[in-house]
Amino acid sequence: MKTIMKYELVINEALRSALNYDTPDEQINEFIGFFGKHIGSDRIYIFEDCEERHATDNTYEWCADGIIPAIDELQKVDMDIIDWWYETFARGESVIITDVEELKEEHRTSYEMLRAQNVKNVVVCPLYYKDEIRGFFGVDNPPRSDYRALTSFLDMIGTLLTSLLKMRNSFRKANKLAKLSSYSALSKIYESMYYINVQTGRYHIVKISSQFDRYMETAVRKVGKYEIWDDFCGHIRRIADKICIEPYLEETLEFINLGTVEKRLHRKTSIIHEFIDKRRCWCRSRFIPVDYDEEGRLLHVLYCIESIDEEKKRENRLLYLAQTDLMTGLCNRGSGERRIVEFLQDRTGGLLCLLDCDKFKAVNDTYGHTVGDDVIIAVAESLQKSCRENDILLRLGGDEFAIFMPGMLEQSSAEKFFERLFENIGQIAIPEMQGKRVEISLGACFYDGAENISFDQLYRNADKAMYESKKKQGYSATIYSDL
Repeated sequence: MKTIMKYELVINEALRSALNYDTPDEQINEFIGFFGKHIGSDRIYIFEDCEERHATDNTYEWCADGIIPAIDELQKVDMDIIDWWYETFARGESVIITDVEELKEEHRTSYEMLRAQNVKNVVVCPLYYKDEIRGFFGVDNPPRSDYRALTSFLDMIGTLLTSLLKMRNSFRKANKLAKLSSYSALSKIYESMYYINVQTGRYHIVKISSQFDRYMETAVRKVGKYEIWDDFCGHIRRIADKICIEPYLEETLEFINLGTVEKRLHRKTSIIHEFIDKRRCWCRSRFIPVDYDEEGRLLHVLYCIESIDEEKKRENRLLYLAQTDLMTGLCNRGSGERRIVEFLQDRTGGLLCLLDCDKFKAVNDTYGHTVGDDVIIAVAESLQKSCRENDILLRLGGDEFAIFMPGMLEQSSAEKFFERLFENIGQIAIPEMQGKRVEISLGACFYDGAENISFDQLYRNADKAMYESKKKQGYSATIYSDL
C-alpha cells in the first residue's frame, strides 16, 4: 500500500511539473523526463505504431547525461523485428529483459538492435488506445531491483501517457482546423486553393471555382467535416487538359508535378506559373510551402490559382507606356536603345541611321507647337511606312529619330532605302504650312558584326555623318564610311 501511495505521489508531482508547459509535446517530454530522473535509468522513450506502414516510430525520448540519443535512428522500425514484444503485450504482460545476453540465440535481431544502443536490461509496457495496442513505453537500463514493481509503476504511467497523447492529437487536429480556416480566409483572393500532402498526393479543397468544380471525381473520403481526396496530380491534370490552351499545357503539367515541387521550392517562399486558359484569360498558379516533416522533408503545400487577366492588361499597358513614345507610337529612347544594344551584343550587323527635321525651330516659331507636333507625327508615320517589319524605330527626343536596320550591310540597299524614305517624307502635307515642305537630314553608319562596338560609338559615327548632311540643302543622306 505504501508503495502504491509513493507511486501516486511521484505521478502527481510529475503531472504538476508537466502542466507548467504550454504544448502537449513539451508536457510529454517533461513527463517522461521526470520519471527518467526519478527511476535513475539511461533512457525513457515512447514508440507509436503506424499500421499502414507496419512500422513503429520513436516519437519521444529522454536521455540521462552522457547517453547518446537514439531517436533519429529509431524511425520506421519494422514491427516484425520485435513481433515477440507484441505477442507478450497481447497476453496482457509487459516485456521484462533482465539481461539482453539471454536474447542472443532466440531473438538475434532484437539482441543486436538493443546491444547497438548499449542496452543491458529493459522494461517495456504497451500503450493502449480504445483497447488496442498502439505502441509502447520503455525504460533502458533501470537500476537492478524489483522489475515487477517497476512494471506496475510503468503501467500507471502508461495510462497517463495515453491521455497526454490523446490531448496532443486533439491539439494538433485543432491547429490543423484553425490553419485550414485561416487558409479559407486567404483563399478569397484566389479562384481555387488546395491543401496538399506532397508525400501522399492527398489533398483538401479549401476553395474551388465553378470553372473547375465540374471536373471533380465522384469518390471521396470524409474526415470530420472536411473532404480528403486522393491523387492531386491526376485531378489537376484532368483540369489542365480541359482549360489550358495547347502552347501552355506541357509547361502547366510540369509545374503541377509533386515529385519535383520540393526541389523547386528550395529556399523559396513560393513558385508561380502563368498560362492562358480557353477563355483567353491569363491565370497564375502558385505553390506555397506549408510545413515539413521530422526529417526536414516538405510535407504540405498550398496550390492556388488566380485570374490575372486584368493585372496582365495593366502590366502590358504599363510596359507599353514605359517603352513607347506616346506622341508617335515608336520606341522611346530607352527601350529602342536597349533593343539595338541586344543586336550589337549578338554581333548582328546592320545600318544605324540618325535623322532630324531641318529648321524645325522655325516651324515651331512660325506655325506654333501644335503644327510642330503634327510634323513630328507625320515624319514618324513616314518612317514606319518606309522601314521593314523587324527594323527598330525610335524617337530620340524633339524632332530627332533613329533607325537600326539589322542585316542591311550593302551601300546600294541603303541608298534605295534613303530614296524611299525621302519620297515618303516629300509627300507630307501639313495644311497650316501652306505647301512648305518638310525636309530632313540623315546620317548613317554600317556595323559589320566583326568586332564588339558600343551603341555610343555607332551613334557618334552616324552623328558625324548627319552633321555633314546638314551642310547641304534639301534632302540629304551621308554614310560615315564616305567621310
